[in-house]
Amino acid sequence: MYHNRSVQLSTDYYQLSMGNVYISDDKKDDIAVFDLFIRKNPFKGGYTVCAGLEQVISYLTNIHFTEEDIELLKKHHPEFSEEFLEYLRNFKFTGELYAIPEGTIVFPQEPILRVKAPLIQAQIIETTLLTIVNHQTLIATKASRIVQAAGGDPVLEFGLRRAHGTEAGLYGARAAIIGGCAGSSNVESEYLVDMPSKGTMSHSFILSYDDEYEAFEKFSEHNPDNLTLLVDTYNTLESGMPNAIKLFTKLKGENKLPKIYGIRLDSGDLAYLSKECRKMLDKAGLQEAVISASSDLDEYLVRDLKLQGAKISLWGIGTKLITAYDQPALGAVYKMSQIEHNGQVMNKLKISNDPGKITNPAYKKVARIYDKASNKALADLIMLDDEIIDETQPLTIFHPVYTWKKTVLTNYRLKDLLVPIIIDGKLVYDKPCVKEIQSHLKDELNTMWTAITRFTNPHEYHVDLSQKLWTLKNDLLNA
Repeated sequence: MYHNRSVQLSTDYYQLSMGNVYISDDKKDDIAVFDLFIRKNPFKGGYTVCAGLEQVISYLTNIHFTEEDIELLKKHHPEFSEEFLEYLRNFKFTGELYAIPEGTIVFPQEPILRVKAPLIQAQIIETTLLTIVNHQTLIATKASRIVQAAGGDPVLEFGLRRAHGTEAGLYGARAAIIGGCAGSSNVESEYLVDMPSKGTMSHSFILSYDDEYEAFEKFSEHNPDNLTLLVDTYNTLESGMPNAIKLFTKLKGENKLPKIYGIRLDSGDLAYLSKECRKMLDKAGLQEAVISASSDLDEYLVRDLKLQGAKISLWGIGTKLITAYDQPALGAVYKMSQIEHNGQVMNKLKISNDPGKITNPAYKKVARIYDKASNKALADLIMLDDEIIDETQPLTIFHPVYTWKKTVLTNYRLKDLLVPIIIDGKLVYDKPCVKEIQSHLKDELNTMWTAITRFTNPHEYHVDLSQKLWTLKNDLLNA
């Protein structure tokens, strides 16, 4: 029988191995700073939508090891010392977390989460933080792209049966709604999102009756306010549509036709079929009928169907959304940037032959720079936490690698992106609901130039380092 899931053991073995060493080597109380960030935008895109903070908060404010957990870890004795296991018995997160709020657009290299905590705590939580943020951020970004392609049409997340497990389906549905989806077919998502789940019918429902019209009629009797009929089980134009129109006309004559009703197409040439279905519906006086579509759609197919004039006004997106089909992993990382040992603070960075993998040291913050005239985002600036920028003075920003690429900004304003979430182990943040996060993303997208959000060859949004941080980083590299 499957063991009852222990969230605190949802970690990699080496996190505990290192923690055991920190206990034995008297390093557990060193104060460490870690940054969680991405190295590339997913889907070859120009932006990323961060998500998962609510689950990060829940994890950090509830993490503890039960006696059952300790008994399991005793199997690794003598590697795990009794002192380490005793430490775990009283484990809780006592550090601080700063984060960029969910639904904010983020870019490579800038900290999405900044953790400052005793070293052993900051180490043990790494894997779970990455799991949560990597997954939900990836799905939220994919959803945002699909919603953008739909051009204002509602998009529903329909992917639970194709998700990588029910938990991925649940939190993927949450992330999809953050990304702009109007709802999900996942009933369990109602625990996380204050909106009802949605759905239509399957081909098996229609096949279970003697004929298609009977199936439609029976469904309408028991689902009077959920009347979207799947019309492609046999023949869309010769069977499904005539039967759907027959039922809609009957209900209309009885004054029982709901305000929102329509059909769903799940196969075939969606552009052609939707146009033909629209003609048939309009000819029958059913101009209000909604035509929805599914069938392995993603942002590129949705965009192309709209360019072809498809008469689809509601999109059901399954596999390609819930699995982030064309990029199944985000690749966010969690890197130490500072450590304090015996009262001495030391800034840290990871060196690599790849300039993109050299990390940024120190205890940092991130500011977004906006043009005052257009309210469009111009660039992000990573800087030391104690730096203050005088917005009344010109600001010179430069590429952190190609330093001769410089820009002088004058009519600008700054906004700090990292906000306090947990201080001394206590939650200090008012968590927004998912609808508020979704609305925040809409506002964020309005501040981005279309060159950033286009699907093909997007413009690279600049994330620069302040002069002080750049100098500190290069001094460490040269040392």
